[in-house]
Amino acid sequence: MSTFDVERARFNMVEQQIRTWDVLDPEVLELLFTVKREEFVPAAYRSLAFADLEIPLGDGQRMWTPKLEARVLQVLALQPDDRVLEIGTGSGYQAAVLSQLASEVVTIERVVPLARRAAEILASLGC
Repeated sequence: MSTFDVERARFNMVEQQIRTWDVLDPEVLELLFTVKREEFVPAAYRSLAFADLEIPLGDGQRMWTPKLEARVLQVLALQPDDRVLEIGTGSGYQAAVLSQLASEVVTIERVVPLARRAAEILASLGC
């Protein structure tokens, strides 16, 4: 039985899903390799972290598909001195990536368990 190659899955996600959706900004693509999406996915769905689907987060909330997350990052075209307000923290993944592009990110989540989990993950990563 072979083991799951996370880095190969991440590479395939970028090359087969994200680039084919015309996300070509080198800074955005690099962040998809450095901010570990799988760390924000609930444990029960971790093997699907790089799949082209929305991942259930609980409480009726879902994590966007990787290509949608990447497209939004590219379209925003954030500059280092930008400040971002994100409504709907969800897993915290998008906030983590945004924090690498902007000077400040404020993110708000109404579902308390999601907000707590995202805050823990973001804090552990120094975001």
